[in-house]
Amino acid sequence: MHIIYRPPITADPGCGRFVLVARMLRAAAGVALTAFTVTTSAAPSVFPTGTTIYAPAQAWNGFTAFITPDTDGGVLIDMNGHVVKQWKQFSGVSGGPFRVLPGGYAMGPGGARPGHLEAFSLLEVDWDGKVVWRYDHNEQVDGADGKKIWSARQHHDWQREGSPAGYYAPGTEPLATSGRTLVLAHRAVTVPAIADGELEDDYIVELDWNGKVLWEWHASDHIDELGFSSDARAAIRRAGASARGAFDWLHLNSLSYVGPNHWYDDGDARFNPENLIISSRQASIIAIIDRKGTVVWRTGPDYRDNEALAKLGQIIGQHHPHMIPKGLPGAGNILVFDNGGASGYGFTTPSAPNGENALGRASSRVIEFDPVTYNKVWQYTIGGLEHYRFYSFYISSAQRLPNGNTLITEGADGRLFEVTPAKEIVWEYVSPFFAQTPPPPGMPPSHRVYRAYRVPYDWVPQVPRPEERPVTPPQLGDFHVPAD
Repeated sequence: MHIIYRPPITADPGCGRFVLVARMLRAAAGVALTAFTVTTSAAPSVFPTGTTIYAPAQAWNGFTAFITPDTDGGVLIDMNGHVVKQWKQFSGVSGGPFRVLPGGYAMGPGGARPGHLEAFSLLEVDWDGKVVWRYDHNEQVDGADGKKIWSARQHHDWQREGSPAGYYAPGTEPLATSGRTLVLAHRAVTVPAIADGELEDDYIVELDWNGKVLWEWHASDHIDELGFSSDARAAIRRAGASARGAFDWLHLNSLSYVGPNHWYDDGDARFNPENLIISSRQASIIAIIDRKGTVVWRTGPDYRDNEALAKLGQIIGQHHPHMIPKGLPGAGNILVFDNGGASGYGFTTPSAPNGENALGRASSRVIEFDPVTYNKVWQYTIGGLEHYRFYSFYISSAQRLPNGNTLITEGADGRLFEVTPAKEIVWEYVSPFFAQTPPPPGMPPSHRVYRAYRVPYDWVPQVPRPEERPVTPPQLGDFHVPAD
């Protein structure tokens, strides 16, 4: 293998790749390296891909599904990182997620709309790639030839009935050939009370198996319920005035059912299983809406609202907040990937004089917290001077596994890893699927992973249970790239 590597000249701690060689060169002997030729770099440009750590006796073993950033589509891997199935009709540019359903069915975004984080359709296919369900009739948009075409305008999330949070829990399974589908999409609207010009508004629609609309919700109808201060409203208006094209003012990035839970069983109607959990990355808001459309529970945008939230700490630019499903350790708590980065409206600072993206933190954390008291139950992060070593500015997720472990997608760096409750890494995988889009100067192409899901082996009967071979990483100081 021919590898050219020139050490980085500078290092930006705000960049997630800053730590890849130090953190990811935990590969077993024989792991293939990906090669890039660069002249200057702000981050390491050579790192291993595939499974780099694996302790079979401590991990919750199964297949892992995720969507790639370009034309490689949706993939399913075993614990040793071998691709057992690939569906290329799914598009990772549109924001995912991609899931594998019981019986070897696959579902995700089909066809990215250029210039927008959305898909033309939401597709479900069987093991052989035959389409068994499709949604593409939300709103008409301009096609490649300038003519209007129907589009789902789906973005960031969807759920199939039977699996409230979209991942495996004992006793619950998503329906593969029937049932309701919950879709997060965009709609073009004009709401002068929010901002001048067209909004790229978040639109939630619930469909039956035949595509009939059962329920719908527009975010712009509920801005007064989201806790924005007058300064935040003014910042939203200013941001809208500077937006190019439609203004993605709220940027919802997650949608799930609350699902069955002990809070509701004990009489707290806010947590009705049919209510929905939404997440606004742009405003750092997590909220639950009931089926009347009303916001009945909310954290953010300002975590100084009360002492309990202040102790939990400001959540910034988060992804994938959801209630841990019944049957899993921590059931009823909220699990969220708190990205950090920059978000928020109205928090005017010298570095954000217009009050936009004024909240900032150059590190990430995964938090599990009680939705009633806001007490922090569990957290994965890296503290102190090394905080930047765990950081994904955008995308990412966390899944609670049946053995109490947590599968974390550190999405910007294409890194998936499973940690025990004691925060020991028992499985780690670095995606080898790279985008074809030219990267910034001195950087490798993106190999981001929007969100990953672990599923049981028996959900995929087409594939024999694979061999589970341990992967023991070498000492980092002994792990080198040989000279030509």
